[in-house]
This record gives sequence, C-alpha cells and structure tokens, in this order.
Amino acid sequence: MEASLTVNGTLTSDDMREAAIALIQGESTLTLATAGESGPWSAPVYYVYANRGFYFFSSPQSRHITEAMVSGKAAASLFRAADSWQAIRGIQMQGTLERVHSVAWSIKVIAMYLKRFSFAREFFPENPSPDLEAFFSRFKAHLYTFRPTAFYYIDNRFGLGTRQRIDW
Repeated sequence: MEASLTVNGTLTSDDMREAAIALIQGESTLTLATAGESGPWSAPVYYVYANRGFYFFSSPQSRHITEAMVSGKAAASLFRAADSWQAIRGIQMQGTLERVHSVAWSIKVIAMYLKRFSFAREFFPENPSPDLEAFFSRFKAHLYTFRPTAFYYIDNRFGLGTRQRIDW
C-alpha cells in the first residue's frame, strides 16, 4: 500500500495506519528493547500480530524478558530492509510486555505462529498441533505479548525523518 499526501502535504492518519499494518503483516522480526541495571538491551524475536499485540516465544530467563518483567516497560521496532535513506520505513513503539496465561488464546496464537513460520513444524514431527507445554518442553520458552502504548510510523519516501504518531 502506498501512503498518499493530503492537500497540505502531510500524510493522512488513515494512510499511515494502513501502511503500518502492511508493514507489520509483511515483516516477521520485531526488535524488543529493555533497560535494567546492566544498561540497555535489544533482542530480535519472530512475532505474530493479533488483537493489537505482538506475540512471540522467549525464554523466561532471557535478559529482555527479565528486565521487562521488573520494569513493566519495553520498546520495540520493526522495519523493512532498505538500501537507501528514501526507502526507510518502520515502526517505533513503547509499551508493555506480559506473559500470556490464557490456554485458549495460546492455542490460537500457536496455530497462527505455525502457519506464519512453517519451519517451526520441523521441531514437532510427531505432534502436528503442539500446545504450550510442547513449546516449553522443546524450546524452554513461554508465550509473551508486547502491547504498544505509543506507536510511530516512519516513512522516508515523504522526506527524511517523516514520522507520525498513530492512534493504535
């Protein structure tokens, strides 16, 4: 989806939101950022997007999880690979990180995850529909969600540093 300009030369919120959604659906890796006593940290994770949250699996002992659980805060970004400054498009967010406890919702997210990342099925050849316990047993990972509280879309096609907050 190509964003359009309004009469006064600014991007419309609806177009920015549509472009952001297209970017979310077209990419697969979210970079989470946290900060703790050891300083700032970032970690890339594969995600599925649903219900205004980015869902991913991670070890409960990983630095980004332990820091986010202590502070209650995290930041995240995703972007399309670009080979010129004009091609830079991305999303910057701040928000919260929480572990998913709902079994019913977890089953839905696992199904979305396996559909989006078919390579993950290779890890469960004997179990075509793995559940949370199977994921934890195999990867020592739990299901988490990053929920944005502030959301910014960046699109340099409309000028260096073109960035707009989007009501999400």
